[in-house]
Amino acid sequence: MATQRPSAGDSRHFVVVFAGFHRPWATWIAHRLESHGQSVHLHRWDPPREVPLETAIGDLLLAPGRLLLVLSDWFFQLGPRREGEWSEALRGIVAANADRFAAVNLTNRALLPATVVLKPVDLWGIGAQEAERRLLTRLELPTGPARRTLPAGPGSRYPNDPPAVWGEVPRRNVRFTGRDDLLNRLQEHLTDATQGTAVVALLGMSGIGKTQLAAEYAHRFSSDYDVIWWVNSDTRGTQRERLGELAPELGLPSGSEPGERIRAVQEALRRGDPYARWLLIFDGWDDIEGGVDLLPEGPGHVLITSRNRSWSECGITLLEVPGFDRGESTSYLMRRAPRITAEQADEVAAELGDIPLALVQAAAWLGESDMDVAEYLRMVRDGELSGLADQGDFDGVPRSSLTSWSILINRLREAQPHAVELLSLCASFAPGRIPIGLVRHLPAADLPESLTWLATDLPSWTRALDTLVNYSVFTRDSRTTVTGDDPGPEQESVHMHRIVHDIVGRLTSAEERKLHRRVVRRMLAAADPGNPQDSRLWPRYAELLPHLEPSGALVSSDARVQETVLNLLRYCHRSGEFRVGVELAEQVREHWSEMFPPEHPRMLDLANQQGNILRSYGHFRPAYELDRELLERLRTASGVDGTALMTATSCLAADLRYLGQYSEALQIQREVLESALELLGPDDYATLLAQHNLGVSLRLLGRYAEAYDIDLETLRKRETQLRARHAATLVSGIACARDLRLMGRYRDALARQELGMRLHIQVLGPQHPQTLRARHNLALCERRAGVLQNMGEMMASLLEQMEQVHGRKHYATVGLVVDYGNFAREHGDLDHAKDLIAEGESAFRELLGPAHPISTGMLSNTGLVLQAAGERAEALTMFEAAYAGLSATLGEDHPWVLGCALNAAAGRNFAGRLDSAQELSRGTLRRARRALGEDHPFTLSCEVALAMDLRGLREHEEAGKVEEDALQRFTRTLGAQHPHTVSARHRVRPYWDFEPYIG
Repeated sequence: MATQRPSAGDSRHFVVVFAGFHRPWATWIAHRLESHGQSVHLHRWDPPREVPLETAIGDLLLAPGRLLLVLSDWFFQLGPRREGEWSEALRGIVAANADRFAAVNLTNRALLPATVVLKPVDLWGIGAQEAERRLLTRLELPTGPARRTLPAGPGSRYPNDPPAVWGEVPRRNVRFTGRDDLLNRLQEHLTDATQGTAVVALLGMSGIGKTQLAAEYAHRFSSDYDVIWWVNSDTRGTQRERLGELAPELGLPSGSEPGERIRAVQEALRRGDPYARWLLIFDGWDDIEGGVDLLPEGPGHVLITSRNRSWSECGITLLEVPGFDRGESTSYLMRRAPRITAEQADEVAAELGDIPLALVQAAAWLGESDMDVAEYLRMVRDGELSGLADQGDFDGVPRSSLTSWSILINRLREAQPHAVELLSLCASFAPGRIPIGLVRHLPAADLPESLTWLATDLPSWTRALDTLVNYSVFTRDSRTTVTGDDPGPEQESVHMHRIVHDIVGRLTSAEERKLHRRVVRRMLAAADPGNPQDSRLWPRYAELLPHLEPSGALVSSDARVQETVLNLLRYCHRSGEFRVGVELAEQVREHWSEMFPPEHPRMLDLANQQGNILRSYGHFRPAYELDRELLERLRTASGVDGTALMTATSCLAADLRYLGQYSEALQIQREVLESALELLGPDDYATLLAQHNLGVSLRLLGRYAEAYDIDLETLRKRETQLRARHAATLVSGIACARDLRLMGRYRDALARQELGMRLHIQVLGPQHPQTLRARHNLALCERRAGVLQNMGEMMASLLEQMEQVHGRKHYATVGLVVDYGNFAREHGDLDHAKDLIAEGESAFRELLGPAHPISTGMLSNTGLVLQAAGERAEALTMFEAAYAGLSATLGEDHPWVLGCALNAAAGRNFAGRLDSAQELSRGTLRRARRALGEDHPFTLSCEVALAMDLRGLREHEEAGKVEEDALQRFTRTLGAQHPHTVSARHRVRPYWDFEPYIG
């Protein structure tokens, strides 16, 4: 009897029954059926193995409507159950209720013969339109146009069509087991979060399966997203580079610099343009210091895998990843090794503590080998480890798990020696992502005879990799699209878990380790691009950096390897990885000191780079001691290269600037520039650096116009010799903007720094230390130019970023604390100002010592806070101390001294010492005109102050003339509405707040 087909107006109910693995298909099927007016319910099905299959299917029949089963070989592994049990159920309860069942088939492999009762329609390898037609036909629904148009959303995309952007998500683990409840909870956390806060961190011990869980989420819920991007986060450098690589994938016009790319990516994700449904996965993000600002905001989702519980302090939802429950453990073992029984699987799972990483290895071994389970368990329990477990430091991994890994590797050594050689070579890298394909760039002559097959025997290379992947020793690192081609052998990367890495390393002989580390060192040297100053090459340096220490590169006597080590130190300095650079430089010094005398060229290069990083990190005194000792040695040694002496002298000049010895630094810096011009010529990179540092020295001495001339010339040459967007060129741009501000040309300074700020974000990114320096200078330019809207919020935000990048006590952060305090005082937030200024004064005294000019100048800021609080006598004491202290160290005409004098004159006036105030104001005005010029805003402030002192002495005629001249000049130079002009017009006593600048 023929079944009557429903009419177009009929609506029926369907229950789509699927294994969690095929959720994208189930949601698409539901979406299409609903668009044709049908009612649909999704039912994820994975009945416990102990429940008889007929009972579980009988429970499905309790639901109203027809049951549509989403079939594949995965579906018939649920449980898992024996083939006979499935066949019996299909021939029994399913056949008896055939009118209630229908099925679709997602595989090109043969299904169980008994599935014929379901009449499955084949959806494998066809397009969306044909799949929809076949689905509707099988369910006896009209195949005409959809009755309603559903909005694009979760589940609407055809599963064979990948997201528009899919980046480096690990290949799907076809043996992934269980975790369904955890995956659903993860989805709920992400989808229920408010926009901009959809961030979840998967937390758990090593080997617990965090990465696998994140990868499965990406695949299982892929139809919910248009962009899915995987970011390896083992190191900050590789993390930043990988995030920046998303920019071209989104079609963003961002150039090649990582900072520019990151800014473009974050802005695009925030706007949801071109895609609002995005998922970013940061894998292995344990070191969160200074990196939280990489987290994007917007309508998408962020998933993090980590062992660091501190994520909760950042307001991020933590989701604990436990070990498998016993049912998941046994199911996984039985799927991977079908020959073992449920009882045997339970015994193995219990022995290995239900830890996923251990179960993966055990299942791989039991599935690939014919070893009896009882023999395997005996070996695990007997501890065939040669004392490996007793060595400790395995992050809580049970002894049984370590033994299991040892068994696998020792057996592979017998059966697949090439695989173990490749595996041991990987153990000479750092764990995590390993660019193993670099070995194929080496000529066979650079490899020891036993390893020449790595470069010459492609079939053996492929077999070795496949073997290790099949045994789950490591996974291939994918850099392909979902449907794209695999990388070639030279681009091959693998991911090696840290526990596996540790075990392999301990099971490798000392002789093998020595041989393999030498190979890895040669690989790193061959991969060195040779130009760490070019930000476009930073991704490669970030990739190489983690592997220096494990490969023994720090103790290598190979000149090429040593140059690579130095280049990576240069990379740390240029890219702002100061903390990493300080640690690395100290390690290198410890090893190289045993290899070279202090005056050796390698040690000179090391000292130069170490000093640069120490200064940038705020460790001024250690940098000075290092450079002073080195320079003394060089000056007394014979046959020293002139360039080396020049470089060492330049480092000492920099140290002296930071230590406040400005005149000595200027003298030495002039010598450095003369040497550079003689030795290298006017256009060399080192010469331009010496010229830039001369500008810094002049600026610190208050000779702003001279500094500007030098800086402008340096900027022009750097634009020509380097490029406009080179990091060094951007530094010159900051210098010119700072000079213009200090010269009183506030509008010009603001215009230049606004452009420089945009370039910094594009080239270096919003969180690079140099970008933060540019933003700080922009804030000061805006304040001096009278652009005060949202200034307090901007400075508070910048301070938070500075603290994240540098820490609270770094000199750059402390300088901003002080400037923020000055702004808060000026705008009436006296309590906040008092706290900030006190913090800044204390921090600078601790960092620089009490006699440093900056520590002395800070007394003037403290005086302004006291004066604003009505404590005038105490304020005057501070003003006079700052004035006297800086006069003694910097001389009467230094702008900082003049500023302290302006404040001291005000303090004397407020204390009733009018004659003394007038005398100091008149002298300050005279010196300001000489040092800064008649139209400089500070000079005009001195005029206003003198007029007030004269008026207090009843010398009204002169006071009027002086005041009128100041008002005219203020109006002409700054404009009638500038805050300085308005204050002068209202006869508000001018003051000078000290902006600490270290250089």
